[in-house]
Amino acid sequence: MKNCGVIKWFIIIVGLLFIASQNLFGSSDDVWKAATVRPARTPVDVAEGRHGMVVSVTAESSRVGREILEKGGNAVDASVAIAFALAVTWPEAGNIGGGGFMMISPKGGDVVCVEYREKAPMAATRDMFADTKNRWNGLAVGVPGTVRGLEKAHQAYGRLPWRELVMPAVVLANDGFIVDEHLAFSINSVLSKKTVRTKEIYAELRRIFAKRDGSPWVAGDRLVQKDLARSLSLIANNGADGFYHGELADKLVAQMKRGNGIISHEDLARYQAKIRPAVTGTYRGYHVFGPALPSSGGTVLVEALNILENFNLSKHSRYSPESIHLVAEAMRYGFSDRAKHLGDSDFVTIPSHLTTKSYAKNIASKINLVRATKSEQIATPIVLAPESPSTTHFSVVDQDGMAVSNTYTLESSWGSRVVVEGAGFLLNNEMGDFNWTPDYTNRKGKIGTAANQIVPEKRMLSSQTPVIVKKNNKVVLVAGSPGGRTIINTVMNILINTIDYKIDLPDAIDLPRIHHQWFPDVLQFEGYDEPQYAKTIVKLEAYGHAVDKRKSPQGSAHCISVQVDGQLIGVADWRRGGKAEAAAKANVQSKQE
Repeated sequence: MKNCGVIKWFIIIVGLLFIASQNLFGSSDDVWKAATVRPARTPVDVAEGRHGMVVSVTAESSRVGREILEKGGNAVDASVAIAFALAVTWPEAGNIGGGGFMMISPKGGDVVCVEYREKAPMAATRDMFADTKNRWNGLAVGVPGTVRGLEKAHQAYGRLPWRELVMPAVVLANDGFIVDEHLAFSINSVLSKKTVRTKEIYAELRRIFAKRDGSPWVAGDRLVQKDLARSLSLIANNGADGFYHGELADKLVAQMKRGNGIISHEDLARYQAKIRPAVTGTYRGYHVFGPALPSSGGTVLVEALNILENFNLSKHSRYSPESIHLVAEAMRYGFSDRAKHLGDSDFVTIPSHLTTKSYAKNIASKINLVRATKSEQIATPIVLAPESPSTTHFSVVDQDGMAVSNTYTLESSWGSRVVVEGAGFLLNNEMGDFNWTPDYTNRKGKIGTAANQIVPEKRMLSSQTPVIVKKNNKVVLVAGSPGGRTIINTVMNILINTIDYKIDLPDAIDLPRIHHQWFPDVLQFEGYDEPQYAKTIVKLEAYGHAVDKRKSPQGSAHCISVQVDGQLIGVADWRRGGKAEAAAKANVQSKQE
């Protein structure tokens, strides 16, 4: 009897320890499943003002940007501060270990693109990923460009001292900030993955982002990142050299050696951001300025808009089958040319005709108004084989009219999921944006064309599409979005809504979006399950489109419109959360560091 009692208590204790371990190590699938339910849809967030506007994915970064404007900083100053703040408050995409594109419209000057895309390390080879599908390790990391790019923009256009722009992010990381439901969802989503919870390569991510008791994050928790605060302090005090040389460079290269990566000290030292001319086009009397290659966004957007300009879209209602069909066809042709021709223009020759009106007119003449083109019919010269995407965008306009449209990324949500040990920042997995299987292109969306194959120090192709739109030489719209290959089409949806259909910006961002990327030959529609679009879908299928619902919301556009009277309207998308902040009037200073 005595032994039975001992056994009984032993079983009870083991059971309690098991339950505790389920909570401590986050191994309960039910717990994590409940914690990774996407936050409920809310209205878009709207702000109005006349003295500056900031729109980004987190309330903290938008506040930081607004405060910089109110101190007398210009739109570039605010953008630098926002970008560093997002590295703290939106770790799935905000970063210092990634790269991106910043479009700048200076007052009285030409729109330019500060290109700070990552590049392949010098040890990279064309076939290095031919036999792997793993994109979440050190080998997938491209040489980061963010810090050098932000410095390049600041040196060319900034007003306030560099340190003053980085320190708000240092404070956020050191003191911590309150997690909202969108960030809780984001952190829980990465921590819920079995590989992240168990593999040694992600131990530093767990140390930084997992709660001590192993429970999921909830809105109201506080996130503190002491290692990241120290790293940002080094950058604040030493500029970009504080990242590409010295202690942080040593830690990054050491992380590469631990995790099978190939980035060297020389790769970091050689990295340079570039100021490139914007890709430009016109659409129904508006001037559209998009990012330069290696972003495909500017080229594909201009080509698709040129095609659509040959049709009177507004003759049909916005979600009529006629309108959606034409937009999908323009997307199809644009993405086909993306696959055939586009890559890093420093390494490949890009056909000059892609953004011309005559080329678009020829394509438009081939579009059947009641029949979808089959994607494989426009594949030539590509031979078809037998049969992730988290970025963040922010927009800024200052009281003098300078505008910035910035998109940057770690590539996948949470990038490589590798955190540099002792430095607190995530590394990208941008090598995944190269064509991993040379000369192999299939109908499921895998592209193997030569223009975007791996070459040492080459920049990988991007879909980031930060844009600035002008009319009569005045900025009227600043727009962009995350979302992988959907980015270009998200921006196109917003431009069509505002230009063709004269829809106010809040509704233009709120409405459902469509996406077609050539292959797979599927038309995705956010409104698929909404009853008011049922007849449209039936008609589109009769045209020959394979219409499907999106598994997750398309993009997260944070945009600003400038009204004729100078009023600024900032709108933050509902899809991933966000905040629009209007600035109070500032006394403009001149204290360039």
